[in-house]
Amino acid sequence: MKERRRFFLSLRMAGALPALLAATPLLCGQSLIESDPGRALSGTDLAVLEAREPRDDLPCRLTPLKPAVGFDLKFHSGYEVALPMRELAGLENLLTVIFRITPEGAPERTRYFTQKIRVPSIEADAKGDAYLQGAFDLGEGVYQVDWLMRDRAERVCASFWRAEAALTAKEKELALALPPLTAAPADEDEFADEPPGEKDYSNAPLSVKVLVNFAPQNSGAATLQRADTAALVSILRTIQRDPRIARYSVVAFNLQEQRILYRQEFSDRIDFQSIGEALKGLQLGRVDFARLQNKNSDSEFLGALIQSEFKVRDGGPVPDGLIIAGPKVMLPGGLPAEALREVGETEYPVFYLNYNLTPQLNPWRDSISQAVRYFKGLEFTISRPRELWSAVTEVVARIVKWKSGRRPTDASIRGSHLVPPQ
Repeated sequence: MKERRRFFLSLRMAGALPALLAATPLLCGQSLIESDPGRALSGTDLAVLEAREPRDDLPCRLTPLKPAVGFDLKFHSGYEVALPMRELAGLENLLTVIFRITPEGAPERTRYFTQKIRVPSIEADAKGDAYLQGAFDLGEGVYQVDWLMRDRAERVCASFWRAEAALTAKEKELALALPPLTAAPADEDEFADEPPGEKDYSNAPLSVKVLVNFAPQNSGAATLQRADTAALVSILRTIQRDPRIARYSVVAFNLQEQRILYRQEFSDRIDFQSIGEALKGLQLGRVDFARLQNKNSDSEFLGALIQSEFKVRDGGPVPDGLIIAGPKVMLPGGLPAEALREVGETEYPVFYLNYNLTPQLNPWRDSISQAVRYFKGLEFTISRPRELWSAVTEVVARIVKWKSGRRPTDASIRGSHLVPPQ
């Protein structure tokens, strides 16, 4: 009996080549149709979309994905499609995906998308299914999605559904990144630059220093997962978008490699592209032999990092606040006490944004918590997008309060601290 096979057509519907899973054909990037769809699409395709009648000439099973807010403060939606392998049997084929998204009450904001999928030769007796995934981003609102896929024989699979992107009662205060009734391609490049937002300098503008541990949720993982990277970058973007912050200093590091990956001195924007380039050098699966010989090397690295980054260099700028972000760091030996004592009192408040998707599985304080508590800072657990938004809002409000009450020449105020959480 022949082995059952499955291969995946993993589409991110945003313009870059997808990850290859099993025997996947080469896929071309999806594109947003900017020109007149009447000219860009065939009359047959437009007729299928307009009719809104399901078709299964090309048998497929489509499952819509419910819109959900991500850490980037956008609604992520899409679909999954299963296509029997026998329907692709034969010489090379070409699948064309076309779909349009129409916001309810705003037909003038309809967007059309298209994708070409090249399929390699498939044996006539191939078993199992091919799987296709598509994704797109939405602003708040209700949308009509009209979708079709056809092959070279002009067989069509068509499906139609409504997608509602609605905030829950607890999420109502979120400042979403996409305007309402807006459909857009899903971001493929987490490190793409974004237009600068409006700033509010009615009070003295703030400067913050951010230390980010770019590491996976699972400390034993050999790679940094895309979801973890996206969440950590979203933390940085949320900080940059706050209108009260004018200058940013960023230190990206990885504790597992015991290495500072990237450093940006104070600037009016965070250089996301440079951070992305620096992360390409991560090799979490490799272990340095010298580090294996020293059981406390992780603790020593983190202690040295805190000593170096918490201290204000002679003549250097003093941040209005320091933020550490990243997953939990559970070091068996904890942090060297002398490393914390060496720093002394900080001249600014300290915060920890603990990216932890499953806090119920690990409720204990980690080694970074230990350091933040020593400096009488505040810790926030980030498990959901609304927690990220709330945490950054609270952090910036406390930095503003700290700065407005600080008198650098007053020794009785210099070095005071926020009260840690109970």
